[in-house]
Amino acid sequence: MELKKNLRPILMVDDDKDDRMITEKALRKNRVVNPITFLQDGEELMDYLKQRGKFGGPGNAPRPCFVLLDLNMPKMDGRKALLFIKADPELKKIPVVVLTTSKAEEDIIRSYDLGANSFITKPVNFDGLVALMETLKNYWLEIVELPPGNGG
Repeated sequence: MELKKNLRPILMVDDDKDDRMITEKALRKNRVVNPITFLQDGEELMDYLKQRGKFGGPGNAPRPCFVLLDLNMPKMDGRKALLFIKADPELKKIPVVVLTTSKAEEDIIRSYDLGANSFITKPVNFDGLVALMETLKNYWLEIVELPPGNGG
């Protein structure tokens, strides 16, 4: 049975534990009730999306409503993960929002070239993050119509 988009998990892929924690707080402050699944790098993201390893088995890795993806991570970075997601017919419709500290023009251009749905530089303070999460909640969970099953 497919979950409605507003009940699907949000995936956050970021190797920084503090960033994950404050992002979750900002989402909860905006009354986001979706499950939030935290992954530490692109390899773990691909295992989740492909339902491999610890994410294998029914119900262990439900299709996300969207992915918050950092670019700079160990193992597989966000750029490579984005390339794999958008090249995969089963995954390419999953919205990917790059959320990173980078403001480099080359990162912005490359992210969009690889198929990112949005590129956002992480706010420098908690209030900015709360405002950003409210915008993401409104857009991705309430306004946008996603394809059934979100591509998988």
